[in-house]
Amino acid sequence: MSRLSASQYLSAIESESARFREVLADADPAAPVPTCPAWTALDLANHLAETQAQWAWVVGNRPKNPEERPETGPSPTSYADALTSFDEASSGLVAALRDADPADPAWTWSKEQTVGFILRRQAHEALIHRLDAELAAGSVTPLDRELAADGVLECLDVMFGGCPPWGEFAGLPHHVRVDITDAQESVWVQIGRFSGTNPEDDVHYDEDDVKVVDDPGTDPDAVVDGPAGALDAWLWRRGDDSQVRVHGDRRVYDHFRVAVNHPIT
Repeated sequence: MSRLSASQYLSAIESESARFREVLADADPAAPVPTCPAWTALDLANHLAETQAQWAWVVGNRPKNPEERPETGPSPTSYADALTSFDEASSGLVAALRDADPADPAWTWSKEQTVGFILRRQAHEALIHRLDAELAAGSVTPLDRELAADGVLECLDVMFGGCPPWGEFAGLPHHVRVDITDAQESVWVQIGRFSGTNPEDDVHYDEDDVKVVDDPGTDPDAVVDGPAGALDAWLWRRGDDSQVRVHGDRRVYDHFRVAVNHPIT
């Protein structure tokens, strides 16, 4: 399954951010965000503004490590100021990415250390938080099919399946195939166990995990299928499973679901 082009990701950041801004402009600042229970609309606006400002700075300044990033100040408490801050951050991110080569090296928290990773990651960050904003406002619009299909792969491969260098993935001889029915694409994942101790906080992990793999040439133990938008929202815990179907070994699916059922903000 191939990625979208750099221009498609950049266009998605612009359009999804614009929709995010449009929805929040008419929202009650105190409106709860149902998919991020601790947040209000004000918190959501501040979060995406701070995220986009941070990555605009990284693209523009190319730090060697996260310690070089400047400290962020306090978040705006005024809704008007929060929206203005978002406008500035969003335009800054788009400008920085437009002037950069996706193949250029850049620090990220992932094993992929390129501007291209930031470009793709921020397209999906804008998409999912646009959905958060719409859910808070009670007016949800469809997710772009191509972007959501890429989001299924990105969510499984990066957000859930990205193994840090201090950890280890021990695979089991079981595979789940995720079929994106309206894009004629599939993502294969191997289920297994992740273990390791994070050197930053000395926390040890030993938990169910998944890893995106190439087609192993065998039948899958379980198949999960659905349209791109429904699958992407479901994996991000932004949608239910009403359009998601499961076939095959239920025990393998249950292992898969445990591994991908963590909240992501």
